Amino acid sequence: MADLHPAVAAWLARVNAAQAERLAAGWVNTPIGAREALAALIGAMLPPGPALPWVNEAMVEGGDCPVPLRIYHPAPDEARPVLVYCHGGGHMAGSVSSYDPVCRRLAASSGHIVVAVEYRLAPENPYPAALDDVALVLRQLWPVLDAAGVRYRRERTLGGDSGGAALAATLAQRGQHDPELACDRLLLIYPSVDYTLNQPSIQRLGQGYLLEAERIGWYFGHYFRLGGDRVAASPLHGEITASHPPTLLITAGFDPLLDEGEVYARKLAAAGVAVDYHCEAAQIHAFMLLEALLPEVCAANYQRIAGFLQR
Repeated sequence: MADLHPAVAAWLARVNAAQAERLAAGWVNTPIGAREALAALIGAMLPPGPALPWVNEAMVEGGDCPVPLRIYHPAPDEARPVLVYCHGGGHMAGSVSSYDPVCRRLAASSGHIVVAVEYRLAPENPYPAALDDVALVLRQLWPVLDAAGVRYRRERTLGGDSGGAALAATLAQRGQHDPELACDRLLLIYPSVDYTLNQPSIQRLGQGYLLEAERIGWYFGHYFRLGGDRVAASPLHGEITASHPPTLLITAGFDPLLDEGEVYARKLAAAGVAVDYHCEAAQIHAFMLLEALLPEVCAANYQRIAGFLQR
């Protein structure tokens, strides 16, 4: 096993010490606190994204409620392919606003139009609300882009990180049998694909590496607070056919989600799906949000993603 990146190790020591003090003082997780913590992490560790010539917002209608979008076009005078992106946050935190630097980098590095989805969050909107929102966006994507006056190529990738990658993986599976959900490629960054919490790394790496097993269980408890079959909801336990889109799957060596990501990559490959699998062996979950600590690592992975999208 590789050593933890030294910059991350030093930062984690401070984070873990501060967390121990909070716990000793009686601190408890809350949904608002989780949202504030992720926004604060991004604000401290992720510099603003590059300027782009065209960034606007739109709304998708027709479902249980409207779904807001932010659209990033790196070359508005040209028709470009599309990346529909679902932010991370354990299904409870994160937003299009907080992930603005990520989406700008994805658009600038890949040359793709990035469509960022403001899907509903738990606990107010538990499973399957977020899936319904992203599915609606996929079904209405081309008419929405037409209405916004966006020049695009009718080619799309579905992607996300962490909990957002769970949504993307689930809908990519559904797209095997539903043409309105089908995508040309799938991008999964340290994905959550097993809601049963049964993979060994959940316990092996479940304490001390930012994302902890107890927190994951807390997220999922809120996400499934109205029930739901967690096995059936887990992409890892879903059907994979040869019609599944080519996939880039990135994991981190010190992430409790490591094993499920590796197993999922093997499952895709066994079904005949073209899979690019890359593990950042010295990194933790959410390392792409730690650009202030890891500029070279983040830049290399944006280029890896761009190369995959541009094939």
